[in-house]
Amino acid sequence: MLQSKLFTKTRKEAPKDEVSKNAQLLIRGGYIHKEMAGVYSYLPLGRRVLERIEQIVREEMDKIGGQEIRMATLHPSEPWKQTGAWDGVDVVFKILSRTEKEYTVGQSEEEIVTPIAAEYVLSYKDLPVVIYQIGQKYRDELRAKSGIMRGREFTMKDMYSFHETQEDFDRFYAQAKEAYLRVYERLGLVAKATEASGGAFTNKLSYEFMVLTEAGEDDILYCNSCSYCVNVEISDQKEGDTCTRCSANGVLSQAKASEVGNIFDLGTKYTKDFTFTYKNKEGIETHPIMGCFGIGITRLMGVIVEALSDDRGIVWPESVAPLRVHLVELGGADNADVHTEAAELYRELTEAGISVLWDDRDARAGEKFADSDLLGLPLRVVVSEKTLAAGKFECVERASGHTSHKSISELIGHLTANG
Repeated sequence: MLQSKLFTKTRKEAPKDEVSKNAQLLIRGGYIHKEMAGVYSYLPLGRRVLERIEQIVREEMDKIGGQEIRMATLHPSEPWKQTGAWDGVDVVFKILSRTEKEYTVGQSEEEIVTPIAAEYVLSYKDLPVVIYQIGQKYRDELRAKSGIMRGREFTMKDMYSFHETQEDFDRFYAQAKEAYLRVYERLGLVAKATEASGGAFTNKLSYEFMVLTEAGEDDILYCNSCSYCVNVEISDQKEGDTCTRCSANGVLSQAKASEVGNIFDLGTKYTKDFTFTYKNKEGIETHPIMGCFGIGITRLMGVIVEALSDDRGIVWPESVAPLRVHLVELGGADNADVHTEAAELYRELTEAGISVLWDDRDARAGEKFADSDLLGLPLRVVVSEKTLAAGKFECVERASGHTSHKSISELIGHLTANG
């Protein structure tokens, strides 16, 4: 991809009405465009990041037996009224059509997925079932904030499972928990499985997956010796207390965190609401146990920026970066040899299957380096008169700042060996 042809441009300043770091950096880098509070469009580089996050989530859900579907976004009001959510959930958008029919746009999919599953699950032999989608969600938030981390329109992976027994749900929950932790690890994040209230979905205990960040909206307590973590809102413990869950007498610390996923044990609420039953081994009509598993895709993008960026700009983990290499050509407009060498390096890298953003613009070195830091691609490779004379390119890792010098063959060998 040639930077001179990229229709978006970087900005020196963020819009004055954006206070969150993720929105400021993503807008300045040309990753997103703000339409209104809580609603953003994702531009070429931003779309690439989202797709890479989605693919990691998709791979991990498929590994535990998830089957991907695509559910309707526009919902009739009837199933929402059947579950009580039409009047019981305050973030539901309500739409009245010209024909006086009521609709909503999905903020969750229990009302749609449960009747779908009921058509295909007739016997215990059909269970368990695990289906998921990655799509848009809409919530009538009174106060959209934190950039793309809390919006009125956002992308989410929501997965739903149906089981014969509570034991089978608990078995699958353990698998899903490990899959979620693998997702966050692959994204370069450290997340904690946190006990929390089920909220509007259920009165049972749920689990939220939290990433420590000062931009977080939640306060959590976590043990310094074991994996125990709890949302402060439902806990009678406080910072400095001894952990009651581990044998090492760990101490609880408090921190700000952002939710990046959740798991709800829905029990039989929705399967009863829709009279969804199957025949068990004894031939008796029984309601399946249901679970809901969410991961915020756009929220994850914002959390990555909040957690990993520095004072110069974004620092994308290689797993989700829109492109792997930022090829920065210096002085090519005045030196045909530099431009020719940059073009050859671009050709060889792309032929080797390595994605490259080539800064071929006629701009000053300082501007190019500042833009490179802002965009945050994992590796910057500089082509200049100096590197031409040395016979090796300057390679700077965005995350660590480590600088090395490599020939074309050494650079391609390094990149292909590492991903």
